Amino acid sequence: MMSERPPSAAGNLPLVGIRVVDMTVVWAGTFTTMMLADMGAEVIRVENTRFAPYGTRGIMVRPTDSLLSTRGMATAGYPDRKAGERPYNRAAMFNVHARNKLSMTVDYMRPKGLEILKRLVGISDLFIENNAYGTMNKIGLSYEELKKVKPDIIMVSMPAFGSSGPYSDRIALGRHLECIAGHTLLRGYPEADPTWTTEVYHCDAAAGAVAAFAAMLALHYRQRTGKGQFVDVAQIETIIPQLGEAVMDYTMNGRVQEPIGNRHPSAAPCGLYPCQGDDRWIAITVCSDKEWQALCHAMGDPSWADDGKFSDTLSRWHNQDELDRHIADWTRQRQDYEVMHLLQEAGVAAGPLMDERDCYADPHIRERGFFEQVTHVECGSHLYPGMLWKMSRTPGSIRRPPCRLGEHNEYVYKQLLGVSDEEYAELERDGHIGMEYHPSIVVHGRAAV
Repeated sequence: MMSERPPSAAGNLPLVGIRVVDMTVVWAGTFTTMMLADMGAEVIRVENTRFAPYGTRGIMVRPTDSLLSTRGMATAGYPDRKAGERPYNRAAMFNVHARNKLSMTVDYMRPKGLEILKRLVGISDLFIENNAYGTMNKIGLSYEELKKVKPDIIMVSMPAFGSSGPYSDRIALGRHLECIAGHTLLRGYPEADPTWTTEVYHCDAAAGAVAAFAAMLALHYRQRTGKGQFVDVAQIETIIPQLGEAVMDYTMNGRVQEPIGNRHPSAAPCGLYPCQGDDRWIAITVCSDKEWQALCHAMGDPSWADDGKFSDTLSRWHNQDELDRHIADWTRQRQDYEVMHLLQEAGVAAGPLMDERDCYADPHIRERGFFEQVTHVECGSHLYPGMLWKMSRTPGSIRRPPCRLGEHNEYVYKQLLGVSDEEYAELERDGHIGMEYHPSIVVHGRAAV
């Protein structure tokens, strides 16, 4: 008996009818396929019970007790800081991008598994991966091989440095790409050691969004021409344009920008100022003399503001240290939200520095319904970040909780690939089908079989 299609309620979402083979890892690629799944695409994660890719379903497949006794992302990434029986189904770093997706397992590193995977490609529209360059070629899943199975397939590949060039075969994570692009240095403080700069992995988010957009363009092109194509997204190239001013300053003026902390190259005042409470801060930016006058009026027109050192933008910019001290004396007597509302009403850009707790409680974000309550059979019920945009006719939602490893095997094998019950049972015995990683995998990598 054929298994039923997993409930989805995708309705008339823009990408209903589009099937995606998802072999993404860590963040960048999983972010790409999340956006496609949110808009109705049937995204099928192809996973392997005998191989756990690094940093995808958690920091470790089976975290040790010593690791769980520490603080930080490794433990905070599990509900109630407990890894549970199957940590790889409870890891927040995976689950936050795994909603609306399906998961099937197959050992694609063996001939039978590769043949099964190619059968799935043959009935799909997109194949998306962000592994190290050359990985797909070694497995037998290059674009040339995929075209033999599905001539109009669209393959989106997202290696760190792209599929060509002298760095193409080098491996990197977001932190390394941000360093190479200059992003890390510009986030720092003047005269400070760059090791003080925090890691934000911004490149992953940038590359994920770019790849999703590129996939949509390729689908549009195929709709017009009937032809698929290979899409090469070099993650490093998705973050460099975001430093456009610094890049163009060098190409036009030969000038290398230096880190300026929370300040702005042309606006003053600009920075973070202390407020009442424990570690509470307010961000304030003044971009014109008109806004400066508005700020002064909001602060009660203090006498120090009449000093010629603050008379215009250039003067304020050259005297920022003293200016910041005056503003801080005023803000530290007030609460962050109080300052924000006061300055916003005056026409001055200002906003509180929030942590995750503040973000969840923020009245604006709550009223827009951004966070959605999702119940996961192994994680319980929690709020998840919702849709990244709102469409009036085709609003998306979290229709399905984060996929557990191999959760949709029956649907994929029996309904999509037409595998019989007998064949299914044989594939289970042979280690292709399952819902648990091989017991020999503790951290990540290949099983000892």
